[in-house]
Amino acid sequence: MSLQDPKLFGKVAVLFGGSSAEREVSMMSGTGVLEALRSRGVDAHAFDPSERDLVELKREGFARCFVVLHGRHGEDGTVQGALELLGIPYTGSGVMASSVAMDKVMTKRIWQADGLPTPKYVRLAFDQQSREQIRAVPDVLGLPLIVKPPREGSSIGVTKVEGPNDVDRQMQDAVTLSAKYDADVLCEEFIEGEEVTCAVLGQGLDARALPVVRIAAPEGAYDYQNKYFTDVVQYKCPSGLPADEEHEIQRITLAAYHTLGCRGWGRADVMIRASDRKPFLLEMNTSPGMTSHSLVPMSARAAGIPYEELCLRVLASASLDAKGGAQ
Repeated sequence: MSLQDPKLFGKVAVLFGGSSAEREVSMMSGTGVLEALRSRGVDAHAFDPSERDLVELKREGFARCFVVLHGRHGEDGTVQGALELLGIPYTGSGVMASSVAMDKVMTKRIWQADGLPTPKYVRLAFDQQSREQIRAVPDVLGLPLIVKPPREGSSIGVTKVEGPNDVDRQMQDAVTLSAKYDADVLCEEFIEGEEVTCAVLGQGLDARALPVVRIAAPEGAYDYQNKYFTDVVQYKCPSGLPADEEHEIQRITLAAYHTLGCRGWGRADVMIRASDRKPFLLEMNTSPGMTSHSLVPMSARAAGIPYEELCLRVLASASLDAKGGAQ
């Protein structure tokens, strides 16, 4: 679809807000997307699924949806499934890819099966969280390690367990915090090194990795607060990494995107191990943030794509699983 005639998009719903723990971030992202689309002449309207029934999209004649929901009931395949039933094309990955990518354990299993590098992990299911089972995790993964909910994002509920003292107490506290957000708990090997992120635009053979963004957080504290509400984190794009490292990160990101069946757009978070400069995939975001601090817009700018054009490109890629391609 041409990006030159916004009227061809028809009436567009920008889905943001929602009911997940990432609602606040979604509100910021969605507001930015809504303003950008309107500035380019798109007939775009705000739509919060936590306040309105999705069937109203059909009743009100929306032709496509720009999904800017983060977390559960928005990025996990549930909204995507509803839009499939309604027959309204939407941005981002389809039902299966959205559902799998939302679950970091399932994502890691698929990546490992395809030989893609991802940190070692231990899954503590809801019925596997006895003191003895929690205490045994550092013996498997070593210290430090990361404890987090497998189906949340934006660093919500994440703890770095460092030791060496009071490890049992630190582990118990970390699992307790994570379990507030998810019945299962993901414990992951900590990769000491640099954090980077790599965005992808497109589908199938047309998918392209954008420039890598290198993240420099104070004392490595790239947490929820620093991600969205402070200016203490430094983002480097161009990344300043050696060309071979940048290309390898882009290569494994594209492979990770394809093996999960993603489409439209996405963003992989990656750690580069300091000891040997090997990259490790952490997760794939299928509905990336679009706030002023967000990384996909930053990477797109470095590739010569302004924010408004990025929004139009993503909107143009809206599709349905049932159609097998962009509309």
